[in-house]
Amino acid sequence: MTIIELARMNDAEARTYFEKLRWTNGPECPHCKSHNVTRMEGKKHRVGAFQCNDGNCRQQFTVTVGTVLERSKVSIVNWIMAFHLICSSKKGFSALQLQRELGLGSYKTAWFMLHRIRLAMQEGQLHEPQLSGIVEVDETYVGGKPRPGSGPAQRGRGTDKTPVMVLVERDGTARSMPVERVDHQTLCGEVHRHVEQSSTIMTDEWRSYNGLGAVYGGGHHTTNHRSRQYSRYDADRDMHVNTNTAESFFSLVKRGHYGVYHQMSKKHLHLYCTEFEFRWNRRKCSDHARMEDAIKGISGKRLYYETPANA
Repeated sequence: MTIIELARMNDAEARTYFEKLRWTNGPECPHCKSHNVTRMEGKKHRVGAFQCNDGNCRQQFTVTVGTVLERSKVSIVNWIMAFHLICSSKKGFSALQLQRELGLGSYKTAWFMLHRIRLAMQEGQLHEPQLSGIVEVDETYVGGKPRPGSGPAQRGRGTDKTPVMVLVERDGTARSMPVERVDHQTLCGEVHRHVEQSSTIMTDEWRSYNGLGAVYGGGHHTTNHRSRQYSRYDADRDMHVNTNTAESFFSLVKRGHYGVYHQMSKKHLHLYCTEFEFRWNRRKCSDHARMEDAIKGISGKRLYYETPANA
C-alpha cells in the first residue's frame, strides 16, 4: 500500500484497517481481554465503539483504548499517514514537516504524535533473544555544538554531550540506548545484558571494554582508532575485525540529528534511539511492512504530554 492509497482512505476504512492490525484474532476488550464483545451501532454511540459482554466487565471501548493513540483527537487517517511517513523516512521526519504535511493545528500536536509513534516502535529488549554471532559495540556522543562564549569544549570522551551506545549483529539487528557514562561497569553491563556468551565481541581500544574476552566464547577483538587502524584481518580466525557496522548505524543517527531534528533532548533521547533502531532492524522490509509492524506495537503503551496529577 502506497502513501497515495493511504491518503484515499476515509475514517471508516482507516478504523477497520487499524482494527485488523491490532486484533488479528478479532476484537478484544482492552480491560479484561475477553473476546465476547459486540460492535455498537447507531447514532447514540461513538463511532467504532464496542461493548464488552463479560459479566464482570461490561465496559465500552474503541480500537484506540489501551494504546498510544488513546484520547487523541487526531483522525485515524492522519495517524496512519504519520506512521507511514516516519517509518519510510530513513533519517527521520520532523514535527514541523509532519504539521505541514497533515495540516495539523499545532506543532505540539505533531511533536506529541511523533513521540507516541516512537513509543509504539519500542520493543521489549530484555524479553527478546539476545544478540549473537559477531557483535560490534561502539558509543558516540549526541548534542549540539557549544555556543560562542561558553568556554572551551572537549571532543570525544571528554565532551559534555550525552553518550549513546549501540550493539549490532553483523547482518543482523541492533540495540541502542543512551547511557549515563562510558565506564567499565556501564558499558560491559549493557554488553552482558544483551549479548549471548557464545558470541564474538568487537570494539575499539577503549579500556572500559577490557575483560570481555574472558566472558565471551568468540573472544574480544579490537582495532586501534587512535593509530588510525579502522579494520584489520585476523588470519587465524579468518575474519575482519572492525566496528564499521556500528558506525554505519551512528552515521544515520547523526544525519538525522543534524539534518532533520537539529536537537535531541537528553530527556527524550531514548525514544529517538528507539526510532532509528526500529528502522535499522527492518531495513530489508518494505515501507508498508515497516509501518504495519509499528502500528502492531501500539497496544499496552501510554505516553502523556505531561505527567498526570494522580501518577
